[in-house]
Amino acid sequence: MISEKENETLTRVGAGTPGGELMRRYWHPIAASSELDKNPTKRVRLLGEDLVLYRDKSGTVGLIETQCKHRRVDMYYGFPQEKGIRCAYHGWQYDETGACVEQPYEQAADPNSNFHEKIQMLAYPAQELGGLVWAYLGPQPAPLLPRWEPLVRENSIRDIGVTVVDCNWLQIQENSLDPVHLEWCHWQWTNYSLEKQGLKGQNIPAPTHKKIGFDLFQHGIVKRRVVGNGSEEDDEWRRGHPIVFPNILCVGPEDTINFQFRVPIDDDHTLHFYYTVNTPGIPVEQKENPPLFDIPNPKDHENGSPKWEMLDTAPGQDLLMWVTQGPVAKRDKERLGLSDTGIILFRKLLADNIEKVQRGEDPMNTFRDPSTNVSLELHTDRDHSQRGGGPGWKYSPIQEEVLALFAEAKKAGAR
Repeated sequence: MISEKENETLTRVGAGTPGGELMRRYWHPIAASSELDKNPTKRVRLLGEDLVLYRDKSGTVGLIETQCKHRRVDMYYGFPQEKGIRCAYHGWQYDETGACVEQPYEQAADPNSNFHEKIQMLAYPAQELGGLVWAYLGPQPAPLLPRWEPLVRENSIRDIGVTVVDCNWLQIQENSLDPVHLEWCHWQWTNYSLEKQGLKGQNIPAPTHKKIGFDLFQHGIVKRRVVGNGSEEDDEWRRGHPIVFPNILCVGPEDTINFQFRVPIDDDHTLHFYYTVNTPGIPVEQKENPPLFDIPNPKDHENGSPKWEMLDTAPGQDLLMWVTQGPVAKRDKERLGLSDTGIILFRKLLADNIEKVQRGEDPMNTFRDPSTNVSLELHTDRDHSQRGGGPGWKYSPIQEEVLALFAEAKKAGAR
């Protein structure tokens, strides 16, 4: 266990807090690009700050404070211009840097007016990559937006699942350093959930863990396991899969890789993206932006009865485990055992990088050299999927299309 004070240091994300200053050194996904295709403005809350995201008519994305500097109306109702966004009340226009570039009446009444040059909105850098919109709330100069290989991979079909989780980001991330929950939460509990749905015939045998291991690597921690009758020759031990510091899980085989981004909304809420990249090994039509779909939250049950149909897949099972620890897990009351080696290692890594920031250094996974940020490779525990479609695929609107592409590739001998 750790002390209550240490827990606060690791979990709080507000401006000026140790953990919050660390998280402000990273780019975070805050929306799917497809959301701005439907509506060019979106309310965003990130690291305890309320903001408005928009895309202007030139395709530039901006992230600004919520209220116009003139009469304090909500910029969510502003409308995009060729450059920037215009307030709906009196037409003041701002660009992506937050600079006021036009005040229609002021400049019409006094052509020599430079009043607009004195107006500056709070604004943060925003970029689009891989069908996601990313934001950076930290000090300048901003690091490069990491180009993780699955984000830029060609001949792939993607989808994005999303849910808001009513708890702190860290207990979600720590779940990824906990291999042993797999056999209980994702095997035994799946069997029980299927049984509660009257589907006893679909029981899945549950392997047991014989060994777990964790290794630091340049981007975080590699998690390894030996289960059932397996050995250290198996991919799950020999290759393992990465937990990318500070708040990303990379899981699944390389051809159906799944990123899980744990984005801190504030201390008690997390925006969780399930970003799946399916690469069947044959040419795939490039779509402009991946579809976005909701991951149902099993916590929202009626009369205290769980929604068992949401508890037979890993996303629903994990979600319930995360939120039932409380808004911020009380780590001072834990009793950790041998299965928690990875969690202990991750907490140390987190504390070490908080100290780096306090010393004025760049933490792990901040990139500043474009030549090393073309395509950042990550290796998962297997080369190929057995079916196509990563975690959360049960809810994806493109599941049939994905399965058909993998079937076509298999028939063609592409895999």
